Amino acid sequence: MTTSPIKVGLVAELTGPLSFMGIADANVTRMVVDDINADGGLLGRQLQLYVEDGETNDAVAEAKAAKLVNEDRVDVIFGGIYSSTRQAITRSAVTKGGKLYLYPEQYEGQERDPLVFCTGPVPAQQVEPLIPWLMQETGATAFYLPSADYIWPHVLNESVRRVVRANGGKIVGEEYFPLDHADYRATVEAIMASGADVVFNTIVPPGLTPFLQQLHEAGFTRRGGKIVCTYFDENFLNLVPAEHVEGLYSCLDYYQCVSDPFSVRLLARYNERFPGSAAFTAGSGCSGHYRALKLWQAAVTEAGSLDQRTVIAALDHAKLAEGPGGPAEMVPGQHHVRLNMYIAQAQDGNFRIVRNLGVIDPNEPRPRHGHESVG
Repeated sequence: MTTSPIKVGLVAELTGPLSFMGIADANVTRMVVDDINADGGLLGRQLQLYVEDGETNDAVAEAKAAKLVNEDRVDVIFGGIYSSTRQAITRSAVTKGGKLYLYPEQYEGQERDPLVFCTGPVPAQQVEPLIPWLMQETGATAFYLPSADYIWPHVLNESVRRVVRANGGKIVGEEYFPLDHADYRATVEAIMASGADVVFNTIVPPGLTPFLQQLHEAGFTRRGGKIVCTYFDENFLNLVPAEHVEGLYSCLDYYQCVSDPFSVRLLARYNERFPGSAAFTAGSGCSGHYRALKLWQAAVTEAGSLDQRTVIAALDHAKLAEGPGGPAEMVPGQHHVRLNMYIAQAQDGNFRIVRNLGVIDPNEPRPRHGHESVG
């Protein structure tokens, strides 16, 4: 019986525009790995964590994932925030490397690689409950979609358009910008002229901060406009002045004000170990990272080995009785998780939950048949 460590690979955005998220993701991964090791490890073996900095750069993340698979010979890979980064990691670690990969971030859905499991929310858990609630609650009907120009906004906006129209609303504008775009004055003018009730934002850092500032200065929310951003969490609240996002609506699987005893204890433990600005949040992917590691742990334990086919078969129905925001479980055949979901609103620099949506299914398509036998 081998006593060599089980190697766990993480690609985290430790530098670059998303470092305030990536540092938190690396923190929670270290914490969970240390917890597992303190509890005797897995299969009688300790975990050894290999952390690589993806630098908020897809090409770097792709190369670092290849290093984890080919040089470090890790048994599993976690990480990535942007959906384009997920695709980059998948190209090198999964398609070429044949390695199991767990992606922890809320995203646009539709990932169908048989070696990829996703542990964050998808449109059926964010857009589909949030938009009808918002329209009914506020009377909003006209939506403007300012967006970053990569896969997540394009695919997410398809869901937004469908749900808005199905509920009697209309899209009055939709634009796409490079991630580092900073001058949104023309777009803000168009938003103000369009009669939009809601700005459904998918602009991301580094373009996010200037956009929110320019929208605030134009008086969009002062005139009664609503801002919606489904990834916005407490780490993002720390990024911008509170008045720029006062009243903003978000929809995630966890907020720091969730009060179940497990979530409260987990947050306290994280804050004690990692005091500072890289907070334990959901939009940043911390809740998905925690969930990914614990579901993988459950799958390896059930499998009784690291044989990848056996682990994948166990992961397909893995469950967590407790987690940030509540329990979670893989929906068999979907490679996505059934989650507790919450609608929250930014108030005075904090989030307050305005609606507990309860447990929502991801409703994702089945993975393609392919290289699931590799391992």
